[in-house]
Amino acid sequence: MSAILSQNEHLALIIDDEPDIRELLEITLSRMGVTSYAAEDIETAKSLLAERSFDLCLTDMRLPDGDGIELVKHIQQFYSKTPVAMITAHGNMEAAIAALKAGAYDFVSKPVDLNDLRNLVDTALRLSRPIGQEKELKLLGQSALMTSTRATIDKLARSQAPVYISGESGTGKELAARLIHENGARSEQAFVAVNCGAIPSELMESEFFGHKKGSFTGAHHDKQGLFQSANGGTLFLDEVADLPLPMQVKLLRAIQEKAVRPVGANQEIAVDVRILSATHKDLAKLVEAGGFRQDLFYRINVIELEMPSLRDRRDDIPELANYLLSQLAETHGTDVPELKNDAITLLASYQYPGNVRQLENILERAMTLCENNEIHKEDLNLPQTEQNDSADDLDAQLDSTEKATILSALEQTGNNKTQAAKLLGISFNALRYRLRKLEIG
Repeated sequence: MSAILSQNEHLALIIDDEPDIRELLEITLSRMGVTSYAAEDIETAKSLLAERSFDLCLTDMRLPDGDGIELVKHIQQFYSKTPVAMITAHGNMEAAIAALKAGAYDFVSKPVDLNDLRNLVDTALRLSRPIGQEKELKLLGQSALMTSTRATIDKLARSQAPVYISGESGTGKELAARLIHENGARSEQAFVAVNCGAIPSELMESEFFGHKKGSFTGAHHDKQGLFQSANGGTLFLDEVADLPLPMQVKLLRAIQEKAVRPVGANQEIAVDVRILSATHKDLAKLVEAGGFRQDLFYRINVIELEMPSLRDRRDDIPELANYLLSQLAETHGTDVPELKNDAITLLASYQYPGNVRQLENILERAMTLCENNEIHKEDLNLPQTEQNDSADDLDAQLDSTEKATILSALEQTGNNKTQAAKLLGISFNALRYRLRKLEIG
């Protein structure tokens, strides 16, 4: 094998003590335009890693001079930008999950399925390609908590491990999932988000796996399921705790087998998706109570990403508030209001049961009702509530306050919306938006 590579040629390192496996992998990678170096043990692999830069490593779990997990950790520590995939014994999910937790990019089981191997290699090599234009998605905040969270997201984006994103409502769990997708090897493929609690139980199997025409009453044509729609990309299961137990069994099988069977179909369809999931509920407690399957929990919770609450990163509130106001002003077609110091001080001391989502709602209302395009603390209308009040209750109270203010302005102007907007100190378009949102006729 030549050590001279063309500029666009990829280089892989194969570590396995079985000559037949090494030869199979080398031939397969060669046909994909990937040059390979081979090692039969950890010591040789470490020497090769020190000599040159690899785009991908494939390592067996059991090696003559140690455990493959040791090599995964070594690569994570010293060559963190090199994705490493573990070759495991067939059906040994414990070993595969251990490898993913140690930092492996993905895994493939023996006997090696060449289609699975090609998909894995192709996806891993995308990590070395330039992403192109910068993504618009942002997770703001300079606090230590958010800096650490962004660093974790960057690491998770370079993996294929299933990630469970925990945290309270409104902390940005879906945004985190999108960032993991957009910064990873699957960014050019689909990101499919589904709210598991919003699908009627009788339609779940069809929604997730698809169906064939005539398979049940109302199935007038073939339908592609969410797994097929996300094939090659990422499937984000939001509020995964709301899945009924029968569906949890079917979901577990689909994830483990990497295949789905549409309702009414005779054969399974292979799918290649990365699973990200989230819920604001305590999934571990649900497992203890029997409301969520333990085997599914361990399968989707290979790595947990905890999104911090807003009250745990108060230093980020001024930056977040000003960014949200600029976004709201752009949406409404108005000037960005000035957030005065007294308002900033009050915002920084609030508890935020609804987190960033609630902050946005508070600012949107204040922006609508403030005068002279300046937001003071009085414009925030923060309710005096206990910390454990629900975000929905708080939103309802704020809606009620704003609705009363707008109705009063309409009454004073004889229902003249133009004059009411002037009285409120907002644009006519902003008033129309609020009237629609608050369902004021």
